[in-house]
Amino acid sequence: MNPGKQFNKLVSIVEKLRGPNGCPWDKEQTHASLLPYLLEETYEVIETVDEENWVTLAEEVGDLFLHAVFQAKIAEENDEFDLIDVLEGISKKLVRRHPHVFGDKKADDAFHAKQNWEAAKQKEKGRESRLDGVPNTLPALVRAQRIQQKASYVGFDWKDAQPVWDKVNEELEELESAASDNDSQHIKEEMGDLLFALVNLCRFLNLSAEEALRKANRKFMHRFRQVEKELLVQGKSIEEASLEEMDDIWNRVKKD
Repeated sequence: MNPGKQFNKLVSIVEKLRGPNGCPWDKEQTHASLLPYLLEETYEVIETVDEENWVTLAEEVGDLFLHAVFQAKIAEENDEFDLIDVLEGISKKLVRRHPHVFGDKKADDAFHAKQNWEAAKQKEKGRESRLDGVPNTLPALVRAQRIQQKASYVGFDWKDAQPVWDKVNEELEELESAASDNDSQHIKEEMGDLLFALVNLCRFLNLSAEEALRKANRKFMHRFRQVEKELLVQGKSIEEASLEEMDDIWNRVKKD
């Protein structure tokens, strides 16, 4: 089936929803009012990828398509831009920022290709710093990793992982020292430095820090719920159980 035909169908549906005889809720939406839903849909895409649920992912990607068309339709009504501007803009940007594909530049690997992208983006935007353009609203782990990546594309980086391991150990020692002094502001600063160093280690190990922590969260929740279930089988609530009892069940769940 022709993807363009299906895309046009989606556009027509959104136009009808926003039209005079459309949906009251859809007609009153604005750029800003849709943002919480866009954020929710984005995290649902992330969740389905983590779960490797490809059937649901198709649905969630469709929801993102809807938001893109919805935002463009609102902009068209406000005489800001339209969907053609959006599509033309992204197509031109992709060609412009891939000179190693559509031009005469070379890119021997993914890192070099990303260097080309960042250099072109910096020039287009007229930014003062290579670190500009990383949204303040990104989750802190994601933002830290993007900042580090941007610095690495201009050569501000270690050559291998060993100094990164050393930095993690150094920051851990400094955190322990701050904690022993019971200085809350110093503890907070050193904890931030340690987390930043750990994110850097994730980058050197080709891991997403955000994804790693999400998986750790899910693992903890799964094991904790198993503890709750086992205690219920024993006729106890979790409030009635001792730490030793909970630890014993936890370790059995972990072993299994």
